[in-house]
Amino acid sequence: MFELLEPIATVTFSESVNEAFLALGMRNYWDGYFAGRAAPLGAAPAEVVHAVFYNFADGEVARHIPWVWGKTTPQEAITVRERASAAALRDGMGRLAGSPDLVRTADLATRAALSAPTEGRPLYAGLRALGVPEQPVARLWHAATLLREHRGDGHNAVLVAHGIGGTEAHVLLALSLGMRAEEFGRVHHLPRAYLATVVDGLRTRGLVDAAGRFTDAGRDTRERVEARTDDLAAAAYDVLDAGELAELIAGLEPIAAALQALDD
Repeated sequence: MFELLEPIATVTFSESVNEAFLALGMRNYWDGYFAGRAAPLGAAPAEVVHAVFYNFADGEVARHIPWVWGKTTPQEAITVRERASAAALRDGMGRLAGSPDLVRTADLATRAALSAPTEGRPLYAGLRALGVPEQPVARLWHAATLLREHRGDGHNAVLVAHGIGGTEAHVLLALSLGMRAEEFGRVHHLPRAYLATVVDGLRTRGLVDAAGRFTDAGRDTRERVEARTDDLAAAAYDVLDAGELAELIAGLEPIAAALQALDD
């Protein structure tokens, strides 16, 4: 489900959505990112957004929050994000946007998205408090975003339980992809000395070896984190019976494939 929903939800990070936020007066991509994604939390201070998002280095959130709220409001950011994301999804889907099966797929995804527990999941809970779009493409994007943030909140909880900080999580992901931390796009901009300190901490804990590669313990830890994350995300789909879940998967597969083809 993650692989099928991620391409749908992440159209919100595309260039066309970025342009919509720049038109509001945002200075750059990250202003729009934080305005759109944090908006369901209201005008929360940087410290709260930093805690909820979890994986940004100290000071990164504060470069954008609360500055963005001087240019727009959370409600306007929610509206712009939904409208621009739905348009991007519609463009990416092509002819599938007019499929007679789309309404059913969006409805099934929405049922799952609105059924998951909110406890301990602040970003998901904020999204759950918003209205559900009526238009099928927008509704599908909204459902995918809800399910993505539900999974993300659960993932952060698992990371906390394993004592893995946000930057450490990115370093472990980079290693799983065969990359060094300073090569990984999400953290490559951070000071080399800071990244070296993070890697040293992982090495001290026995998760990384002297050459900066996974140890068996490090690989096992990452696998356990991912497996538990999947377990926690599964509750959202309990509301669907086996036939409905199969129907949802069948509806999502061509959409995900069309969106992934755009990146190939």
